[in-house]
Amino acid sequence: MSPIQPAIHMRDLSKVYRVGEREVGLGAALRSLVKRKYRDVPAVDGITFDVQPGEIVGFLGPNGAGKTTTLKVLSGLLYPSGGEVRVLGHEPWRRERDFLRRITLVMGQRSQLSWDIPALDSFELNRVIYDIPDEYFNHTVAELTDLLDLADLLRKPVRNLSLGERMKCEMVAALLHRPSVLFLDEPTIGLDVTMQRRIRSFVAEYNERYEAIVLLTSHYMADVEALCKRVVVIHHGTLLFDGDLSGLIERFSPYKTIVVELMSDDADLSHYGETISRQDGVYALRVPRAEAPRVTARILSELPVADLTVEKPPVDDVIEHIFTQEVTVRSS
Repeated sequence: MSPIQPAIHMRDLSKVYRVGEREVGLGAALRSLVKRKYRDVPAVDGITFDVQPGEIVGFLGPNGAGKTTTLKVLSGLLYPSGGEVRVLGHEPWRRERDFLRRITLVMGQRSQLSWDIPALDSFELNRVIYDIPDEYFNHTVAELTDLLDLADLLRKPVRNLSLGERMKCEMVAALLHRPSVLFLDEPTIGLDVTMQRRIRSFVAEYNERYEAIVLLTSHYMADVEALCKRVVVIHHGTLLFDGDLSGLIERFSPYKTIVVELMSDDADLSHYGETISRQDGVYALRVPRAEAPRVTARILSELPVADLTVEKPPVDDVIEHIFTQEVTVRSS
């Protein structure tokens, strides 16, 4: 039996931008008209990973890491400078009709809806572009409207919608043709907590219902924790980590948190670790990960403990540590 082929395949993907540069001043501006200087800026530098059918993968990195550039290459908007890229068996930059009908790209800071007309009219435009049969279109709109609770919004001009309402309509517009690959670039940016949760639930439901592949970038770790078992982390255009979210925390976390409840509320725990909170006899201590077993044993043997737990740090803290410490270790 032949192995399942990856839905998304990248090997040594690179993308380099040629950027013009000059010094400040009128003289430099005039000289640049005759002889302009350029420099090459690598946005993506040799990234390799695969995504299997049905996977939801978190694609993480700081601003400027190369995430959006990678998504644009995968969706066919950019031509790569080097490497091998295939999505659903297609080379994306060829923009073949069958390929375009099976993918979508949603960017939280870009709008595909016409500002002055109702969202439903923009949906109709997409119906024509993708040549979606009327019966199929009406069924899909009804299904997605129900999933996102949009019934009262579709006939309002887009300019009258809130950001959260507009993003829900953007999701419907992007999914009318029922793509099997979703490239989601910050789909919850700027939304309140309630709306973020609604979008996350919708993505999870769509993935389960249609077995769609989702490659998700987000600066909100709640999105990643709720949706992604696997994460790919890049920095300066290079791959840092590819594996389970729990493995990322375990590998790169510099500390653990010991939460201990004592039978008295007058103890000094500063010599066990950094006290980060204290309330009603419950103390939270931050200790180096390697020291956690030894410190835990000391606390249990030396203090009147009513309860004790050892917790991993929040994903946000781990990601911040990776980017600020310029971690360069790769994992798989």
